[in-house]
Amino acid sequence: MQFGVPLPTFRQVASPDAIRRVAERAEALGFDGVWVSDHIVIPGSELDRFARSFGDSTGIGRLIYEPLTALGFAAACTSRIRLGTTVLVVPYRNPLVMAKMLSTLDVLSGGRITAGVAVGWMEEEFKALGVPFKERGAISDEYLAAIKALWTQDQPAFHGRYARFENIAFEPKPVQKPHIPLWIGGNSRSAIRRAVALGDAWHPTRALVEDIKAGGAYLKDVCGEQGRDPRSLMIAARLPLKFYDGPEVAEKRRPLLGGTQKIIADISQYRDAGVQYILLDTFYSASELERETVESILETMERFADDVMPKFQDS
Repeated sequence: MQFGVPLPTFRQVASPDAIRRVAERAEALGFDGVWVSDHIVIPGSELDRFARSFGDSTGIGRLIYEPLTALGFAAACTSRIRLGTTVLVVPYRNPLVMAKMLSTLDVLSGGRITAGVAVGWMEEEFKALGVPFKERGAISDEYLAAIKALWTQDQPAFHGRYARFENIAFEPKPVQKPHIPLWIGGNSRSAIRRAVALGDAWHPTRALVEDIKAGGAYLKDVCGEQGRDPRSLMIAARLPLKFYDGPEVAEKRRPLLGGTQKIIADISQYRDAGVQYILLDTFYSASELERETVESILETMERFADDVMPKFQDS
């Protein structure tokens, strides 16, 4: 079992110093990866989701750094830990530009990049970027195929509806071969089908154990239809994490919210369901995490590394 943590690139915890501190500490503690999320703009209808829930009047809680730029900063702050996106919204960026940025990051980091990608969900953000929301699935499939061609072909060429190129040179190629790992985000069956067709992992968010079991069974069925070995695909879940002690523990029923022993038991269930990697949200994706600070994030990471990770080092 492997574990990663998000970098504080958005909400009230975001700052260059916070990104550096969390990245460096995650590497020192033995986490397997640090991760960044993706939004370009925050539509007015979604500001409450990203702003502080306790009276933010500064606008800091609305802040979100561009993910690939932030990942380059984190790469310079570290030397061993993997660096990932959870997730890049594929239709937001020209596929040649996205492929170039990711392959450059892979070279500059010494082959440490994992590209988590998804089709996106925030319709008003698509509108602001001039990208057709209803075509996002088709665009994503084509862009991902084009990106893989750019990464793997000596003379890349692609002829599709949304991306077309030929007679071009594309360098640098990624350090990792045959290409940078692609984790396909999303909980839906279409995301699972996309993972089987184009990805190296299925990357659901806040999925319960029973959802993982159902999704894993469907993944195996699709692999059978497409002639792919399901063992070639990782299941990498993203889940909120918060430790509670004392009487409050009994009230926390959701996975990875509670005391140390409950969290260990929860992770064991996910492992037994087929999950091989858990990305641990420490300041987002649950209401219990809305008041976290950089110091509390670091404390959670320390406690998890000391009390939980050793239980899964050989699994």
